[in-house]
Amino acid sequence: MSSKKTQTAISPTELELAKQFAYQTLNGFDRSFRWFTRFTAGAQKRFEQCQWKESAIANKERIQLYEKSLNDVVFELYEKINPRIQSKAFWVASKTHFAKLIETHPQFELAETFYNSVIGRLFKHMKIDDDLMFVLPSRCFLSGQDRSKVLNSFDTSGTVRAMHEAIFDTYRFKVPFEDLNADLEHMDKALRARLNREQLASVHTVEILKPVFYRGKAAYLVGRICMPDKTLPFVIALQMSDKGTLMVDALLTARPHLSVIFGFARSYFMTDTQYPAEVVAFLQELLPNKKNFELYMSIGFFKHGKTVFYRNYLQHLENSDDKFELAPGIKGLVMAVFHLPSYGVVFKLIRDEFAESKKITREHVKQCYKLVKMTDRVGRMADTHEYVNFRLPLDRVDKTLLNHLQETCASSVSIENDELVISHLYIERKMTPLNLYLQQASDPTKIRAVIDELGMCIKQIAMANIFPGDMLHKNFGVTKTGRVIFYDYDEICYMNERNFRELPKNDDPYAIDTLSVGPTDVFPEQFEHFIIGKKTFKDILKELHGDIMTAQYWQNIQKSASQETIQNFTPYPQNVRFKRD
Repeated sequence: MSSKKTQTAISPTELELAKQFAYQTLNGFDRSFRWFTRFTAGAQKRFEQCQWKESAIANKERIQLYEKSLNDVVFELYEKINPRIQSKAFWVASKTHFAKLIETHPQFELAETFYNSVIGRLFKHMKIDDDLMFVLPSRCFLSGQDRSKVLNSFDTSGTVRAMHEAIFDTYRFKVPFEDLNADLEHMDKALRARLNREQLASVHTVEILKPVFYRGKAAYLVGRICMPDKTLPFVIALQMSDKGTLMVDALLTARPHLSVIFGFARSYFMTDTQYPAEVVAFLQELLPNKKNFELYMSIGFFKHGKTVFYRNYLQHLENSDDKFELAPGIKGLVMAVFHLPSYGVVFKLIRDEFAESKKITREHVKQCYKLVKMTDRVGRMADTHEYVNFRLPLDRVDKTLLNHLQETCASSVSIENDELVISHLYIERKMTPLNLYLQQASDPTKIRAVIDELGMCIKQIAMANIFPGDMLHKNFGVTKTGRVIFYDYDEICYMNERNFRELPKNDDPYAIDTLSVGPTDVFPEQFEHFIIGKKTFKDILKELHGDIMTAQYWQNIQKSASQETIQNFTPYPQNVRFKRD
């Protein structure tokens, strides 16, 4: 990366052309953002009208929007400018002018990322140079400068009920509440259970973000309770009843609950705002342990999240000295996985050759990862982020790792000067592989809880119309909160792509007449031999989730999926939900 500005003469004609390039790129970004806003703005109507299938389609289309917008802009630029023949001075002038154009732009940071994407496409991501693109941001964002544009404040000098009523007077929906009085009573009790009388008396403000956060079958009002010495999350979780009426499902005031709602294994929110940087800044105040890039991703700006991640990555490299090394755990048959021990992600790249047992192609693996990106991850499948020509400082790469990558992924790695360049890479949140977790665990309660989580993870992925495929416990990770997440996607598919059968009777449980087995046949009775090895663990899994080892269970899930039933996956614990008749 170069940060030294190049001082090269540029002709008036070139300068005018560079300005035109910058203007057209910004115009393309603005058009793209308007389309993005249309998707997010439509979320309230889809929620009110219980249009769950339409919501799922809108999520997919919004994810695909960025690439479509980028393709359109690059095509337009080629038509008028032919960027390939321009000098270095042209690109420096274009970036300088673009920075001036976005000085007062409400989405300046997203515009920078769009500009980077255009440059990346033109140069096939071979140049990462701060002279040409915004490797570093053009200016520092000062949080709070637009806070009033994204935040509502509510007076707390009256009763708790009056404050709650004021909230629902502000946030209005075009459907009636099923029983607003009951909801207000539930909220009153929940808040009083969380705060004692002195704490309640000290509350001077309740602040709630103006945009509502929509995802799946739920909507969230996200804010905080402000007291003299501390703040607490204040999140109202809304759902639609079976009758099509609105109801408050929970009032959340614990940061761990909010953290899971904004978790990396969840689908992106539909959140309509013209000031994303301010919204993210507020969310980070609520969730200080979340990275800035994670929060951008959570509200749908995953491309900008990748930009912020890369900046965070460069900063971390400057402030650390450990080396990239192979990730702990059993080596994968399809992906090579490594990490930087001091950093919270893992890096995954596709091997050149797969084990004979893997009857798949490289393109198939890419499509599987894309499928996960587009589907509802229901809190059980880790989000992944795709990079091309990702660079590592060669002196920070462990020799064992370097040899392993050159032996198994030679087509994806190369050395350029003092850098290791990886042509295609996935980045994913770091977790403890479940097999290692169970090897190290000694507390029977924790062991039972994590095996229960494993069963729930498999079931919820299936309910989301995804068959996980390779369900060996090494392919699942355990988060810091003890939640089990699936992260190996090379064999996933839709439920209707598999034929779940009962195991033919035979004295040998491993023996199957191969002549009678089709390429899509799956025998769930065999799962007990493969998901988890140790007998004591296997017995716990069979006790808690023995139904996943029957063909009938999977056939029932398959039937539900064929009816396009949209499930409701509540991200917070059952015990905080308000009880209803």
